[in-house]
Amino acid sequence: MAYENILRDDDDGIAFVRVNRPDKLNALNDATIGELQHCFEALADDDTIKAVILTGSGEKAFVAGADIAELATQNSLSARPLAMKGQHLMNTIESTPKPVVAAVNGYAFGGGCELALACHLRFASDNAVMGLPEVTLGIIPGYGGTQRLPRIIGKGRAMEMILTAGRVDAAEAHRIGLVNKVYPQAELLAATEKTVRKMMSFGPVAVRFALDAVNHGTEMPLTDGLNYEATFFGLLASTDDLKEGMQAFLEKRPAAFKGS
Repeated sequence: MAYENILRDDDDGIAFVRVNRPDKLNALNDATIGELQHCFEALADDDTIKAVILTGSGEKAFVAGADIAELATQNSLSARPLAMKGQHLMNTIESTPKPVVAAVNGYAFGGGCELALACHLRFASDNAVMGLPEVTLGIIPGYGGTQRLPRIIGKGRAMEMILTAGRVDAAEAHRIGLVNKVYPQAELLAATEKTVRKMMSFGPVAVRFALDAVNHGTEMPLTDGLNYEATFFGLLASTDDLKEGMQAFLEKRPAAFKGS
């Protein structure tokens, strides 16, 4: 599929995916959501890719929100399917069986904030600003924001951000746990890549199982989640990667994981 609104560049196991509508501050329209959906479905099945970095083109915006001109045309029949399409994309990103890290390089409002929330980790540039301003337009977050934001920063803070349409700068986003790290804008992608490559050096099966255990186990009662974790722990005991990891530790050398 030829993309018009996103770019994908692969570099030694990392897929760099950019929302590429800088003249629109990378706003998410229907076509862009469709292209991202296709891209992440392909990435999940691509054995040459071990991790993904998602960012926006330009220096102003990660994704400044949904395309308001397109949203303004919605009615009661079309709006729900639109929300479900956006939610499907966010679910696809969250369930990707390899690390997906958002490099939030500027504005991340509305759908852009929701896009970042769906990623496994979020790193921000020092000029980033994030928020869910949908109530100012007479709507609510529709791509998962009302569900993922409370799970990440807590219900009280999420309620405040959503109900007051509050914006948080990078420092505040880091303080409340909305982003994991903050870097100068010029260093953001390099710092993100450094962390991603560190994750790629670990056992890929273990990383995949850890993603699954956190994503799904935290939605279960604690007893069920613990059982889910123990199942993965048991499965890993039969892998060559576990044997290699233990032997490398005992021999005081870097492990050479093969993903089996």
